[in-house]
Amino acid sequence: MGLKKIPSRYVIVILTFLCTCVCYIERVGFSIAYTIAADAVGVNQSSKGTILSTFYYGYACSQVPGGWAAQKIGGRRVLLLSFVLWSMTCALVPLDPNRVALLVLARLLVGVAQGFIFPSIHTVLAQWVPPHERSRSVSLTTSGMYLGAAMGMLFLPSLVKFRGPQSVFLAEAGLGAMWSFLWFRYASDPPRSEHPKASAAGFGESLLPVKGNQRINMENGGHSSKTSKIPWKRIVISLPVWAIVVNNFTFHYALYVLMNWLPTYFELGLQLSLQEMGSSKMMPYLNMFIFSNIGGVVADHLVTRRILSVTATRKVLNTIGFIVASFALMAIPLFRSSSGVVFCSSVALGFLALGRAGFAVNHMDIAPRYAGIVMGVSNTAGTLAGIIGVDLTGKLLEAAKTANSDLSDADSWRLVFLIPGLLCIFSSIIFLLFSTGERIFD
Repeated sequence: MGLKKIPSRYVIVILTFLCTCVCYIERVGFSIAYTIAADAVGVNQSSKGTILSTFYYGYACSQVPGGWAAQKIGGRRVLLLSFVLWSMTCALVPLDPNRVALLVLARLLVGVAQGFIFPSIHTVLAQWVPPHERSRSVSLTTSGMYLGAAMGMLFLPSLVKFRGPQSVFLAEAGLGAMWSFLWFRYASDPPRSEHPKASAAGFGESLLPVKGNQRINMENGGHSSKTSKIPWKRIVISLPVWAIVVNNFTFHYALYVLMNWLPTYFELGLQLSLQEMGSSKMMPYLNMFIFSNIGGVVADHLVTRRILSVTATRKVLNTIGFIVASFALMAIPLFRSSSGVVFCSSVALGFLALGRAGFAVNHMDIAPRYAGIVMGVSNTAGTLAGIIGVDLTGKLLEAAKTANSDLSDADSWRLVFLIPGLLCIFSSIIFLLFSTGERIFD
C-alpha cells in the first residue's frame, strides 16, 4: 500500500519519524568517523571535544529562528529546506582532521540547517495531530532519533573500516536526499476542512500560518481579524515553559555526552574496538527507541481513559524516567566490562526516552499554537547542553589524562557521568514543581 492510501496525518508522522532517524544517523556518524580519523593523526581529547561541540553552536543559533520561520511560512517548507542544506554540506565537505577551519565551518553549517528541523516538526505535528494522539505521535517521531543512532552505531563503524571515514558523509548525504524527495512528494499542509473544530481542540486550521491581519470566518457567520503576533514576553517568563527548558537541557546534556563520548569510552576507557563489539553497541539507542514509544502509548492511555490528568501523566512519566536514568548514569564507571557499560547506558538512555512523554510533549499541551516557538526556545537550551557537555567532557578527560596519564582508569571518567546524573535529579524536581498539562497560551 502506497503512502497516498494512508490517512494524511499518519503519513506526516511516518515521514517525521524517518526525518529524525536520518538526522541522528548523521550525528552519530560524524562522531564515529571523526573520532577514528582524529585518533589516527593524534588529535588530543580537548581538541576533539571542541570539534564535536561545534555542531551545537550552529544548532543553537537557529532554534528560535526555526520556530519563528515555521510559524510564519509553515513547518513543511522550512523542514524541506533545512534537509537539503545539511545534505549538500555533507556531500561537499571532506572529512580531514588537519583542515580544522573547513571542518568547523562545515559543522556550523550542518548545525544551523538541522536547528530548523525540530521546531518545524512540532509546528507540523501541532497542525495535524489531535490532542488524544499527541503523546504517541511525538514519541514515535522522536524515537526515530534513537533508531537512527542505533543504526549508525551498528553499521557505520564497519563502513568506516572498509570504505574510510569520508564514506560516512556520502552515505548520510544520500539518505538526506532520499528523505527530501519523499517529503516533497507526500507531505502537505492540512486542508481547511480537515479539522472543523480546530480552534476548540487546539490543532489544525487554527494553527496554520497566518499572514498579516487575515480575516477568519467564524461559526456564527461573522468575521474576526487574526494576527500572528507571538507572545514572546509571556513565553520567556512562564514557569511551565522553564520547566520544559530545564528538562530539555538535562536530557540533551546526557544524550549528547553519551552519543559523542561513548565511542571514546569503549575505545580508551575499556580498551575495546567498536568494530569488535558487534550489535551490542547499538543497544542503548535501540532501548531509547523502544522506551520512547512505550512512554507515548502509556501517556495517551492514561489521558484518554482518564486514569490521570494530563498534568499528572506528564509529571509521573518525567519523574520516573529521569530518576532511574540518574542512577544508571552514575553507575557507568563502576562497570569495567562492555556488557556492564552497555546495560547501564541502555537503562539511562531508555528511561530518559521514557521521560520525553513528560517534558517533550508538554510544548503542545501548554501552547499548541506556538508549539514550534516554544520548542525552539526549549531546544536552544538542549543545544547549549550539547555545547557545554561535549566540550566540558573533553576538557575533563584531558585534565584527567594529565593527572593520571591513563584514560583506562575508571576515576578519569567518574565526573563525566556524575554531572548528568545529578542534573537528572534536579530537573525532575523542577518539573514536578512548575509544569502543567493545561493550555496556558491561546
